Amino acid sequence: MPYRWLTQLFRAGLISTFCGSLVVLPAAHAEQSGTSDTQEVLVAELAEDESVEDVEHSEPLRSSERKTSEPDSPEEQGVDEAPGQTDDAEPHEPVAEAQSETAPEEAVPEQSEQPEQPEEASSLEMLGAKVPPGTATRLSWSPAIQGAGLSQPTPVLVVNGAKPGPRLCLTGAVHGDELNGIEIIRRTMYDLEPDKLSGSVIGVPIVNLPGFQQGSRYLPDRRDLNRHFPGSTDGSLADRIAYSLFESVIRHCDMLVDIHTGSLKRTNLPQLRADMNNPEVAELTRGFDRMAVVHSTGSAGMLRYAAIEAGIRAVTMEAGESLRIQEHQIKAGVNSLTSLMDKEGMISRMFVWGDPEPVYYDSEWVRAEHGGILFSEIKLGAKVGEGEILGYVSDPITNEQHPIRARSNGRIIGMAVDQVVMAGFAAYHVGTEAEVPGE
Repeated sequence: MPYRWLTQLFRAGLISTFCGSLVVLPAAHAEQSGTSDTQEVLVAELAEDESVEDVEHSEPLRSSERKTSEPDSPEEQGVDEAPGQTDDAEPHEPVAEAQSETAPEEAVPEQSEQPEQPEEASSLEMLGAKVPPGTATRLSWSPAIQGAGLSQPTPVLVVNGAKPGPRLCLTGAVHGDELNGIEIIRRTMYDLEPDKLSGSVIGVPIVNLPGFQQGSRYLPDRRDLNRHFPGSTDGSLADRIAYSLFESVIRHCDMLVDIHTGSLKRTNLPQLRADMNNPEVAELTRGFDRMAVVHSTGSAGMLRYAAIEAGIRAVTMEAGESLRIQEHQIKAGVNSLTSLMDKEGMISRMFVWGDPEPVYYDSEWVRAEHGGILFSEIKLGAKVGEGEILGYVSDPITNEQHPIRARSNGRIIGMAVDQVVMAGFAAYHVGTEAEVPGE
């Protein structure tokens, strides 16, 4: 049941900010002027978006290492296996039974049974405030990068449950033009009931507030914030903002879901990007209902990568495309977050799980070999076969048609919208379904 007072607080800050940004949205990608130093930054920072890079540069799944990491067999350890003992048997249970049989008369001191005292929830202290159990509020985070009179705080929504439990953090609009995540976090946060919640949920709907106000993916210094985590106190503007967010908010998390969309006129099927080489992260992905999983280790500088390095279970959620509000993708995101909280024991609802989505341990971006106008023949989410034509690149002057074909069997989990493309542009993301190791 949404909390009306919290809704009013949020609308007062977010909606006014959002409306003010509508005036400048059309100019999102019109900033081209600058000095030679700025142009160097553009080349270094904008070479390719991480929607492509985090897959192409990802470490492969280490299935062989998983096998070798399993406990050695009794023969390898030099221990004789007990007769009749199966692999599924607990190794210590037979020993305990033997001890109890050999010493039945041994006196065991009687211990008075005392009822276990239920663990109590505690106040959540962050951003200079204390949030008592069973309450919801709005805090403010400011990276302190401007003069005090010009500083604009970023809203942080907090729901601290009446019962103890894990702490889930949700971040959206790390890229300022990614709107779907903002709405996913808003709906998820407002649907929580503090008196029935176990644990706490911290939501930062708009991390990159300056980029959001300008309708731009990037920070005012033209850097990609998701390349600078966990940041530093004496680096670039992006480094300082990343450091402030990481220390002030992210380190309070037990779990993190960083929500993104496709970029550079690309769209993504609702999916998780997760390092499936990490057993804790792999287990976390099982809580997201009807959400495909793409294996991606990520790379240094990404928020997800930095969080995992800090011991926080983290995934990236991708849903739809930038500069748009897309209802289907938003519903998929809210549904998967609800299922995650249900699986983690944070909420208890009559939740009906859908058919599990596949895990794509292998995926690749198919690139255009010619420049021209891209016309797609398939839709997002379609299954394709090796050699199948995915689309054409048409030369508007010579009328040549250059087909783009799938190089393997799989499913379209990301693609570029029809547009003018150059040779080498990543046009279609094809995921290959694979068996989950150990299943």
